This record gives sequence, structure tokens and C-alpha cells, in this order.
Amino acid sequence: MSELPGRAIRVLVVDDDALVRRGLRAILSSAPDIEVVAEAADGLEALDLARTHPAQVALVDVRMPRLDGIETARRLREMVGPPAVVMLTSFNVDRYVYDAITAGACGFLLKDAPEEHLLAAVRSAHDGLALLDVRVTAGLARRFDTSPQHASPLLTRLTPRETTILLQLASGDGNATIGRRLHISEATVKTHVSRILTKLELQTRVQAVVLAYESGLAGRRTEPPLEGTRTHDVGHE
Repeated sequence: MSELPGRAIRVLVVDDDALVRRGLRAILSSAPDIEVVAEAADGLEALDLARTHPAQVALVDVRMPRLDGIETARRLREMVGPPAVVMLTSFNVDRYVYDAITAGACGFLLKDAPEEHLLAAVRSAHDGLALLDVRVTAGLARRFDTSPQHASPLLTRLTPRETTILLQLASGDGNATIGRRLHISEATVKTHVSRILTKLELQTRVQAVVLAYESGLAGRRTEPPLEGTRTHDVGHE
């Protein structure tokens, strides 16, 4: 994947471990369409740098001193022209996933994820999509399998087709797979997703996934995934 010169995706890296920051920079800088514009060692520094070095995507560690990653994500998303936030952690803790998503993060990856997943997460976030590590998705499902489910009244705003597409999103399918399954174009799927987010008063696709789990919709789909589908990549194909 490449962009025109000067149009690289601007990324802010936020992690309290200097070695991790160096490794992330090396991976990201190896891609011709990604540029690391700043590095921060904690959340407060990240907020300052985000004002002086505007980024389109922020990679934010969950556990940091002074200001943790969840609150950092929330404050970054409250800025004018906010960066999309992808959370990084060494710990697959369900609570972090839910808190990060409700704070406005559009992606969540474990630090031992393959390099290509990291690059895909940055590109997906930049494109307004989302990516969740398969282990993170499983943890999210477990959380709501064992929690009381409360249907949101906002779901009544959706048409039957929009509800179907929301269910597909909750299963981890991306636009291309949903389009093939429903025999509609990928562009039509994107239009439906945009309308779903507006009707549900949400910012990101991954927040729609959480709402589907919270409301007990997830897991109701009756069709098996298409052969070869990557059901762990939410919205990324």
C-alpha cells in the first residue's frame, strides 16, 4: 500500500518503554505510507505532543505512569481534529478492551501481534475502520457471555438490513465479506455502516460491535462464515 509523496499517515507513538517505542518506530517507518511524527513516554506528554505534532493515528499503551492509556485515549478523542486511537497492551484483559472502546479507541492489539497486524491497524484506523486481535475479540465475547444484557432502545432505529449488517460486524466480518454474503457492493455496505453509526449515535465501528454484544445481538447469526474469511479483523478487508 502506498500514498502520494507527503501524504503518509502521521502516527503518534505513546509507550513508557523506550525499547518498545523504538521497535514500533522501526516497524512503522519500514512502511512507505506511514510516518512517525512524535513519541511520548506517558499520556500527559502525548497530549502535549498531539497539539504540536498533529497525528492522524495514535498508538497508545494501556498501562503508563502519570496518565494511563484509557484516559489518554479519551482526551485525545476530545481534541479538535482528533487522531484515531489504537490501543496496545501486553495483557489480554477483557476490562481494558471494553474501557478502551468506550473511550473512543477504534482498535486494540496485543504487543506480540505480527508486524503486518500493526500496520493493518494503523491503516484501518486512518481509513475509519477498525481492527481487533482475534484474542481480544474472544475476550470481548466472554465478557458479555457472562454479563447481563441490556438491549439499547436505539437499535429500534435500524432497518432489518442494517440490523443484519450490524450482526455481521459483530461477528468480525469486514465490508468485502459482508458484501459477498449479502450480494451487495462494498460501497453499499460502507453506506449502511455509516447510517448505523449515525442512528446508534456512535463514533466507531468497534463501538457498534460492543453495543451488539451488550444488547445480546452477537452470536445470533445463522449463516456460517465464508471459507477463508478472517473473522477476527473487524472492518478490515
